[in-house]
Amino acid sequence: MQGVRSAQQLIMPSFQRKSATRAIIAGRDVGKRLTKIYTRTGDAGQTGLTGGERVDKDSHRIEAIGDVDELNCAIGLVLAHDAPPEVRVSLTQVQHDLFNLGGELSMRDCTLISQADVERLERTLDKFNAALPALREFILPGGGAAAASCHLARAICRRAERRVIALARNEPVNMPTRIYLNRLSDLLFVLCRVLTLAAGEREVYWQSRRSSEDQ
Repeated sequence: MQGVRSAQQLIMPSFQRKSATRAIIAGRDVGKRLTKIYTRTGDAGQTGLTGGERVDKDSHRIEAIGDVDELNCAIGLVLAHDAPPEVRVSLTQVQHDLFNLGGELSMRDCTLISQADVERLERTLDKFNAALPALREFILPGGGAAAASCHLARAICRRAERRVIALARNEPVNMPTRIYLNRLSDLLFVLCRVLTLAAGEREVYWQSRRSSEDQ
């Protein structure tokens, strides 16, 4: 249960994470933890990991946690638009996974993302991709509000992956976590195409200088 609670702290504001951490350590109910919006404990440029360790807010670990948080928010923006039910189900599951992934990053020596999560993501990707027309060229970001938002989420996912790789150069990082973000960016690209077609929009292919010269 502690791992679940810790994972939920990913997208909490700092004052919520601090209160939740203290509650977990003390064995209290975290559901009634908020008594004050600000704590002043982060004013000097540090924040707390789950367990109480203090780290700089611009450390590789906090940068990675922040980008995973931003990614989850971007996926929420995709879900604020019209989307097929199967896309909504898949992205909602991804949001739960990202809570776990961020929670894992907030705790040292903790594993919350597994190879089974990666394999589930791959099955989802293959299912959506099988129904799409063959890809002839790179696609310009766009294709309607939902698809454009999904392209933004895809780009943020790539950045989150880069942050996690940077962290892994200096500290141990669970390999399935790194793979999950890589696969997720692929899934988001496929879902961009699904959302474009579902909205009745057409895909705009990149007109490279080379292909223009060939014509």
